[in-house]
Amino acid sequence: MKTYPLLSATIGSRCGIPILLLLILLAAPFSKKTMAQTSREILYIGTYSQNESKGIYVLEFDRSTFSARVLQTVHDKKNPTFLALHPSGKFLYAAYREGKNAEDPNGTVAAYAIEEGTGRLSLLNWVSSAGASPCHISVDPSGNVVFVSHYQGGNLSSFKVLDSGLVSEAVSFVQHEGSSIHPNQTRPHMHSMIPSLDGNWVYASDLGIDQLLKYQVNTEKGSLENDPEVFPVKAGSGPRHFVLHPVLPYAYSVEELSNTVGIYAVDSKNGDLSLLSRIDMLSPALHSDYNAAADIHLSVDGNWLYASNRGQDNLAVYRVDQNTGLLDLQGHVPTGGTHPRNFKVDEKGALLFVANMESDNVVIFTIPKDRGIPEPTGKSISIPRAVFVEQLFMD
Repeated sequence: MKTYPLLSATIGSRCGIPILLLLILLAAPFSKKTMAQTSREILYIGTYSQNESKGIYVLEFDRSTFSARVLQTVHDKKNPTFLALHPSGKFLYAAYREGKNAEDPNGTVAAYAIEEGTGRLSLLNWVSSAGASPCHISVDPSGNVVFVSHYQGGNLSSFKVLDSGLVSEAVSFVQHEGSSIHPNQTRPHMHSMIPSLDGNWVYASDLGIDQLLKYQVNTEKGSLENDPEVFPVKAGSGPRHFVLHPVLPYAYSVEELSNTVGIYAVDSKNGDLSLLSRIDMLSPALHSDYNAAADIHLSVDGNWLYASNRGQDNLAVYRVDQNTGLLDLQGHVPTGGTHPRNFKVDEKGALLFVANMESDNVVIFTIPKDRGIPEPTGKSISIPRAVFVEQLFMD
């Protein structure tokens, strides 16, 4: 084997730096640059299959220019409106409103493998969602259970995540019963299932019967184990989506029909909810004959809460009191489009993406470090009937 004695020598008496050390110093900035170039940010966009939408859009996003390019579109079934990323970042689950065949009145749950290094999707399997019109899908923190909510069916189901990311047939299925006082509440309308931070519970929001429900989760079986604890909300409010504070024992429910946010204390021992207050979402300076709250998320640091409204087409921005969990309205930010459905708070805490369904765009905002009120970048991504945004960082 050849040897290179100069590698252990020094470069003359003028500098006395070992060549090996010099090479390391010279390589360091190059390595960082190379890493920055190879790091990729992927956005997954769920849509309705209208206006020539091509289903799930897989985008590579460049945050230096706020631009994106389409890597892939996936349209295995109609209306992949909601998506859920596995905690490992290796799999994506989609709730399609179309059934497995033309005679199937239920929806379909599809499992996709995410290609390492590219973010592209490949179908692993699909199963019946077990209910009509699935509108929300989520994964528990362990990555062992998938939860699906059905708006038209007024029911919910759970699925076991199998080896290699495949999803089982439905393990649990629960049909809700009842109604409430609003014209849109003649029957149950399940809207979302949000797992607790420890994965022991899942919180179900049923818009049709004005209830938040807490189910116990068996992560080994992928099942719901108990009759739920039921937490009634104000009649006619219509709970839609739900978010848990990442550190504090508080949770927040966006109420679609009353355009309000419910503020809850969370019992650290059993996960029970206690209503603390409710706060209005609408701006008194704006008027719209139609208003319907949609989505709700916290900032990464937990200091700010955002809720989207369809009608006024804005985000209500609240500061979170870190001692009480209560909210202080800071203002309203126009979403840069029409009919904002879901939105995504950037995992780095720097950006916010809003899916405006009726204006066919995903609008990009920055979140300043010193305050949590989103600021428009003037940039958007054209996506027909955009409904949902998910984000994945790949090195």
